[in-house]
Amino acid sequence: MAEFLAPRHQVPQPFSPRQATALPPSAQTSSSAPPAPSGRPAGSESTAAAPLDSAAPPTRRQVVCFSFYKLLPEWRRLPAAERAAHKAAFIAVLEKWNKPGEFLSLTYSTIGTRGDVDFCVWTIGYAVDELNQMRSELLRTPLGGYLYTPHNFLASTKRSQYQIGRPDESEGEGRGAIRPGGQKYIFIYPFWKTRPWYLLSMSERKRLMDEHIRIGLLYPRVKLNTTYSFGLDDQEFVVAFETNFPEDFLDLVQQLRETEISLYTLKDTPIFTCVRLTPAEMLDRLG
Repeated sequence: MAEFLAPRHQVPQPFSPRQATALPPSAQTSSSAPPAPSGRPAGSESTAAAPLDSAAPPTRRQVVCFSFYKLLPEWRRLPAAERAAHKAAFIAVLEKWNKPGEFLSLTYSTIGTRGDVDFCVWTIGYAVDELNQMRSELLRTPLGGYLYTPHNFLASTKRSQYQIGRPDESEGEGRGAIRPGGQKYIFIYPFWKTRPWYLLSMSERKRLMDEHIRIGLLYPRVKLNTTYSFGLDDQEFVVAFETNFPEDFLDLVQQLRETEISLYTLKDTPIFTCVRLTPAEMLDRLG
């Protein structure tokens, strides 16, 4: 599975950190709700090359980072009042850096879903330097002294090489924007294609992608966010699937394993299953 998967999903509102962070995990779509409108996530591959409009303004790309933290057990032995103060200082940094339309952080718990990490901070901004400053301030908090980072994935948005012949939710931004939804769960992993994939002709890629896209469209309740890491980090892509229905994601991945294009997957692990929570809820689950 890679940048080529193009499931339909609910089209969220324009990128606004305050709106996104204000959406509680409880505001979820019920299983009885009708399928969401069609839409292709930014970065999805498809069957035809997308012409570039030389008159269009340059795309403003976003910088995307998934930071996974592990808590030292010593922190849980601190007095409750001290731990509460640590949490408050950590939350204050997250709130300080949330800037409408410019910088957004979403928080997730991985307690019980991964043994090597406890929580994730997903940040979307427009400058690597701002990302660097924000993460530095988080680590300078008292809680930061009890954290280390087993995994960290840096990426950027980018206009896709392909389109599938229907409107894209981020068409206005030249497919340079990620718009997080309000789903309760997110599944994140780095991704590498094999070198032979990049040597295939466009017609052969089209043939392989047709089946891949067809299967993705069978799971409209799964929203894909694709970002590119070429030269920025070790992986080639970072993909993040948002959904309220983990069973849909499981079935999607299993079905995609049976496609011919999966032969060109070099690596797509580790996979992180994350539960979306407010910063306060996420930290409370640490102890």
